[in-house]
Amino acid sequence: MKPEETVDFYIKTSWHAISRMYNQKAAEQEFTTSIGFVLININSHEGTPATKIAPLLGLESRSLTRMLKSMEEKGLICRKQDPSDKRSVRIFLTEEGKKKKEISIQAIQEFNESIRSKVSQNELETFFKVFRKINQVIEKTQNESIKPSS
Repeated sequence: MKPEETVDFYIKTSWHAISRMYNQKAAEQEFTTSIGFVLININSHEGTPATKIAPLLGLESRSLTRMLKSMEEKGLICRKQDPSDKRSVRIFLTEEGKKKKEISIQAIQEFNESIRSKVSQNELETFFKVFRKINQVIEKTQNESIKPSS
């Protein structure tokens, strides 16, 4: 089977192209796509528990810990103890973090608008439906490998 005949070829090449595009835009603002995605997932007013961010992004907690440390050093976030649960830490955006979050949101919106100008609503609905099915296949495969049949 040629690479172009596999589903993952198109997913991977498209994601790499999207990632390069976002990284180029982020680099102009002195941050990365990964940082932008973290910023987007932090509540601008109430902060977000540190433990909730990694699952939202599909990251390992170790990777997120390093990223949060870097973001804190860059002045994008600050950590505060959760007032309702002293064992928990909430991540808050600084003013600079809020600016970078808005830049990230704008980049995503612009990309989506450019896609929507070239792809019909019907095609997009089919695209989303196919990706939901792909994710179901992945989930089923993962579940089967976790608990093999007897």
